[in-house]
Order: sequence, then structure tokens, then C-alpha cells
Amino acid sequence: MSITCFIQYKINPYQLAEFEQYADQWAQAIPACGGQLIGYFLPHEGTNDTAYGLISFASLADYEVYRARLKSDELGRDNFAFAQSHQFIVEETRQFLKPVISTYLKCNEVKPL
Repeated sequence: MSITCFIQYKINPYQLAEFEQYADQWAQAIPACGGQLIGYFLPHEGTNDTAYGLISFASLADYEVYRARLKSDELGRDNFAFAQSHQFIVEETRQFLKPVISTYLKCNEVKPL
């Protein structure tokens, strides 16, 4: 993949279950519409009002095609409506990142200390 859309969400910390349900629904819709879902991440410790989503695409053009598909997809429309009706997302920002190829998807065996 050439680019990753890094989405940062400012969320209502009292509605984590709603955000988790929202993220879970994207697990079906995003791949069906052409995105490679890396994952959604909820707060665990520390700041309790920030969550993240990462989705990769071959190009920005592929991202634009994906966005159009997502808006016309029934599950996508339902999930956008769910977020609006429950108002658990306070703010959303996006950045497009490219990987440093020599580091991308590298896993080393974790050695005990």
C-alpha cells in the first residue's frame, strides 16, 4: 500500500461502547468499499477522549473512489447516521501518511528481558 489515512477522533469518553460499535461496523464496510483496514484503536490508559482509525490505499485516487463507494454503501450510510444520531464523535481529523518502506510491516521476535 502506498498511503495510509490516519484518522484521529476526539470522542466522548462516556460513550466508548458506541464508538466501539461504530468501529466494528467499519470492519465490514471499509474492505467491501476498497480500503485495507489496519484497525481502529480506543483509549486504554492516559488520555481518555482520543481514538484512531488507520486505513490504507494504493493511491489518493483509490481513496477518492473508496469515499464515493462508502457514501453510497448501505452499511456505510447507516454507520454515518449512527454516529450523527449518538454524537459520540466530537471532532475528526485526517492525515495521509506514506510508509518508510524499510520499516513497513516489520516484526521482530520479542525476546524476554
